[in-house]
Amino acid sequence: MTSEHLHSVCPHDCPSVCALEVERRANGTVGRVRGAAQPYTDGVICAKVARYAERVHHPARLTQPLRRVGPKGSGQFEPLSWDAALDFLAEKFTLAVEEHGPETVWPYHYAGTMGLVQRGAIRRLGHQAGWSRQVETFCIALSDAGWMAGVGKKTGIDPREVMHSDLIVIWGGNPVHTQINFMHWVQAARRERKVPLVVVDPYRTATAEKADLHLALKPGTDAALACAVMHVLLKEGWVDRDFLAQHTDFSAEVEAHLATRTPAWAADITGLTVDEILRFAQLYGQTKKSYLRAGYGFTRQRNGAAAMHAVTCLPAMTGAWQSLGGGALYSNGGLYALNTQFLFGLDTTPRLARQLDMGRIGAVLARNPDDLQGGPPVTAMLIQSTNPAVVAPDSLAVRQGLLREDVFVCVHEQFMTDTAKLADLVLPATTFLEHSDLYQASGHTFLQASKALIAPIGEARSNHVFIGQLAQRLGLSHPAFAMTEEALIQQILQASKKPDAEHLHAEKWLDCAPAFDDAHFLNGFGHADKRFHFSPDWSKIGAGHAVMPRMPDHMTVIDEPTEACPFKLVAAPARHFLNTTFTETPSSVRGQKRPTALIHPQACATLSIDEGDLVRLGNALGSVLLHAKPFAGMLPATIVVESQWPNDAFIEGIGINALVDASPGFPAAGVAYHDTAVWLRKERA
Repeated sequence: MTSEHLHSVCPHDCPSVCALEVERRANGTVGRVRGAAQPYTDGVICAKVARYAERVHHPARLTQPLRRVGPKGSGQFEPLSWDAALDFLAEKFTLAVEEHGPETVWPYHYAGTMGLVQRGAIRRLGHQAGWSRQVETFCIALSDAGWMAGVGKKTGIDPREVMHSDLIVIWGGNPVHTQINFMHWVQAARRERKVPLVVVDPYRTATAEKADLHLALKPGTDAALACAVMHVLLKEGWVDRDFLAQHTDFSAEVEAHLATRTPAWAADITGLTVDEILRFAQLYGQTKKSYLRAGYGFTRQRNGAAAMHAVTCLPAMTGAWQSLGGGALYSNGGLYALNTQFLFGLDTTPRLARQLDMGRIGAVLARNPDDLQGGPPVTAMLIQSTNPAVVAPDSLAVRQGLLREDVFVCVHEQFMTDTAKLADLVLPATTFLEHSDLYQASGHTFLQASKALIAPIGEARSNHVFIGQLAQRLGLSHPAFAMTEEALIQQILQASKKPDAEHLHAEKWLDCAPAFDDAHFLNGFGHADKRFHFSPDWSKIGAGHAVMPRMPDHMTVIDEPTEACPFKLVAAPARHFLNTTFTETPSSVRGQKRPTALIHPQACATLSIDEGDLVRLGNALGSVLLHAKPFAGMLPATIVVESQWPNDAFIEGIGINALVDASPGFPAAGVAYHDTAVWLRKERA
């Protein structure tokens, strides 16, 4: 069978946004998927996407619209035509609006695709219809707040600069599982120049296994470690006083504050030894060209923003920003300067509707007055590119809310997810190989576009096409609804003063990397005074600013272990899944095997737990039953459960996020996925 190899872009919720080379066979199916020769991707992609043919041609793909005919959650559906489905959906939304007003409809969406055109469609629909909007709190609300507090701009050092670094620090991330491309560059630097690697993470991840120094601290204590390192830097004279004076707001007050944050103080909080803290501080302080890769994981605590801010202070202390290979990267999401006003339907200045916290979906559907902000109940939802029945916190409350008879739920999806099973109407969606889109990245500097490579599977329709057809039935007339995906890509590029779509497709990618002095903030950080802020103005970042520390510090607002719940749970990402994507792919399921709790041998011995035993984790929200595996790579009071398995993969059908409380972090909300105290017991046969 003849085939051709065509350019595409991975759309999944990952900083890498890989450039791909996709085999298209003569019969219109997908074969092998490889990494393209783009300068960051460098031919490397994760095993999940390399096996994408398994997913796009999976026999369980949704291929036709389905309407519920049995009780909610029964899984009983009947097929119907797209025209009938769209008429039914428009009727339900119209009736809901007539009864409660437009804010009763909540379009609920997230990062199942990172493509701007496909993500933008549902936002545009909601904006034009006056429906409730959402505060996006699943992933980056806390980390963004912390980075912006100090740096002031959502950009950082090109990850390829690690090839010039003399020290690499990966703080709160596991790129072997979640950013394989960055790890590719790290390993290249280590092979060619023997660059030492430090990993800060509560457990020995696949990345930590490769480190020269792994600091396995207590979850939620990262700011204490960062402050103690700064204490040592100041005490030993390993700070760049000229850089601090010229480029930061560092003051005698900050220095006096850090003088009290000793390694002994931090050791008591973090669970690390004083020697471990001193070893890291010496390594960092005596290495000018240090590259700090700040991840997302350590910020998924109620104090996550304060932790990120404290960590970002380190390269400012040493002046690492001045060197090639020195400084830090959290995200380059603010690099591209794309004009998306037209795409999102904001060019018509629609009325500003209330913004509901997506992490509080359980409370919203339970009609909590504070979460509804005094407005009407949510009685109709359009859910797209996310799976809240599994990924949202307090998932038992989410399930209960989605099952309410007074809430109409439509899900547009590629597979029958846990959320789709609870819906009243399920519509089939395309994968990235079946539609066109435009992509920016957070982990690198390249703008990319891709075209549809194969015909939609069955009757699947893209987000953009489906939303445009629904808008027509609802009487909404924004011109973007009727445009093709390619035309919208061209409009965004033209409005953003970028090369046109034809050029971008021909070149495959556009490097938007700024000049060295801009990338390294030597021409000024992102604040009005152009300085890095050790003493940030949190009032500009979130409504919860009153509780934030005035200077870098450990913030004692986390879910601390108690006698009743003595362990801290980390619900970490898995290698073979991406949130709940790929949980249907056979090779990924084989790689993950089953939901497992990693438990320290000391705790196992105390509770007589052996490998493979059934254990129950619980707290005030509920309990989860799963298998145990002794694992020594963490502190004794830490428990790790990797991956977001579907709920029915767990023995009792209750997934791990049933234990995660939906209380938001500070100062601007954000789900605290890794801030959960639990009890543990062996389940007797």
